[in-house]
Amino acid sequence: MARGRKPKGFGDTIEKITEATGIKAVVETISEVTGIDCGCEARKEALNKLFPYKKPECITDEDNEYLSELFKSSLNQLSIKQQTRITEIYFNVFKVKIQPSNCGSCWRDRINELKKVYTTQNA
Repeated sequence: MARGRKPKGFGDTIEKITEATGIKAVVETISEVTGIDCGCEARKEALNKLFPYKKPECITDEDNEYLSELFKSSLNQLSIKQQTRITEIYFNVFKVKIQPSNCGSCWRDRINELKKVYTTQNA
């Protein structure tokens, strides 16, 4: 993995660990000697696709205004309308579909994720 490049997913992290421990160099040497591809690159890409790291998109002006008002209010209980809107914004930012639910801790976690992006973007 190129130095200074942020990992796209879990595969990049595994590659970084194997480089740091010297495992990658040993595997590459064995692969050269035997002429058998170790499959490291394919495995890395597969793991990156299975376990990508969230790279949030920028929050649109419209979504930013909605979140600004939402964060000022008391979030003890979300209405279905609020859940639907937060679901849309969450998808716009993280490209992950979530479903409205009655799980308070799930909503708290999702709202906190949005709040981190909102705070970073509005800093």
